[in-house]
Amino acid sequence: MTEVGRQTLMPGATAGGYPPAAELATVSLALVVVGGVFMAASFPTPPPLALPIALVAVSAALLGSAILLLVRWRGFAWAAFSLVVRWALVAYVISAGMIEFSFVRNHAAGGPLVVVSLMLVLFAVDVPVIIAVTVARYQSSHPV
Repeated sequence: MTEVGRQTLMPGATAGGYPPAAELATVSLALVVVGGVFMAASFPTPPPLALPIALVAVSAALLGSAILLLVRWRGFAWAAFSLVVRWALVAYVISAGMIEFSFVRNHAAGGPLVVVSLMLVLFAVDVPVIIAVTVARYQSSHPV
């Protein structure tokens, strides 16, 4: 293993040689949080939907780009990624479901409920992807 600064890299890895998948997913998550706060601030009256819809679209595009970068990443530790992402998805789908329930229970309906639901889906996928990419990037792609 090679030490670069304070990072220990796997053989063949270079500092900065990783695609910015976690960073893109983090920006995607930030956009979802901003949209969620914007919408929650307007409830119980129907919020304006132009900004939240735009944020959902950009967030989905960023998450899609992050996943595309992962698929194209040669030598990525898919075994570690899939193990971590599965368990994180379980936790975040439950969390998103509870948040969704609170909006339904508080009589959110129609367009605002659809937009909040899309934001929650992005939230439930963004965080596990961030966690799993962070774990997998420091794992060897070859079992020891």
